[in-house]
Amino acid sequence: MKSFYILPLLAFLFSCHVHFCGSLSGLVYASNPVSPPVSSNSLRAVCRMRPNTQLKPEMPCVYGHVFFKQSGPKEKLSVTFRLHGLPVYSQQPRAMHIHEYGDLSKGCGSTGGHYNPLGVNHPQHPGDFGNFVPVNGKIRLSMNSSATLFGRLSILGRSVVIHEGEDDLGRGGNVGSLLNGNAGGRLACCVIGLANPQN
Repeated sequence: MKSFYILPLLAFLFSCHVHFCGSLSGLVYASNPVSPPVSSNSLRAVCRMRPNTQLKPEMPCVYGHVFFKQSGPKEKLSVTFRLHGLPVYSQQPRAMHIHEYGDLSKGCGSTGGHYNPLGVNHPQHPGDFGNFVPVNGKIRLSMNSSATLFGRLSILGRSVVIHEGEDDLGRGGNVGSLLNGNAGGRLACCVIGLANPQN
């Protein structure tokens, strides 16, 4: 008798998982950029990557985390990418950038353009991370960035976006190249928030 109820429930849960990639609208909302505690000598932040709610059905569903750590205002920002969900047999380079707004109310489209506080051309924005070649559908990489978690140029409250295609690194010879590297649509995004220091 119990199995009569359990099987339909399992089928329902499985169907929810299968269609989860395209049904995240309204689940995550971001705050405006925030100033970290002034007394902090070291800051950590985390960005929980989720697929774009406006994603086309044939696009991959990318999940994971981006971790940030900075020992002080004058130290380099360390960024670690732990992402999965890209096609296993593809080595298509994917561009990643920090975008202006931490607003996911309309999917990754409401994150605005590249975060460009100094008004310079791409790829000189502080969050222009460049291209990443996935291995077995995953991106596992650490790097240093010119972005910061401190002061008026802090990236806290902003977003990270992974794109469909490759960043032309400003060499495309057109306006789009100098704005965003012609990296294509937005596969997934996340909001950069302060990490719990106890974790």
